[in-house]
Amino acid sequence: MSLFTTVPPNVVQSIRAFRLSDLQQEAKRLGQHFLYAHCSKATTKQQVLVTVAQSFCLPKSHARNFDALSDCLTRLAHKAGPQQGFVVVIEQLPSTAKFDKDARETLLDVFRDAAEYWLDKKVAFRVFYSFE
Repeated sequence: MSLFTTVPPNVVQSIRAFRLSDLQQEAKRLGQHFLYAHCSKATTKQQVLVTVAQSFCLPKSHARNFDALSDCLTRLAHKAGPQQGFVVVIEQLPSTAKFDKDARETLLDVFRDAAEYWLDKKVAFRVFYSFE
């Protein structure tokens, strides 16, 4: 039985009910990309973007702003060829003055938009996150 039986194929949700190792194993079993970023050392928007870009092996140019990250998660990945799906985990998003609630929501909106983009392409894009 799939770990994702009750998880929609295109969703952004808290990681609470899942263990990291189980998500990674399920991505492998399904032949999907597993993208992981641990942001506990980041305290600013720029540091979060750099951490995500480096962790996902994205070009440095995609760590500049939310729009560049969005482009990489959608159009650039789509241009790379057929995709089997994505399981994305972003742990320990900071809660600081330089990465406040608005910045966190904007980042999660980037991933929500990417999930919608891939839904239109019939490709699973599941994102799991946690806060500090």
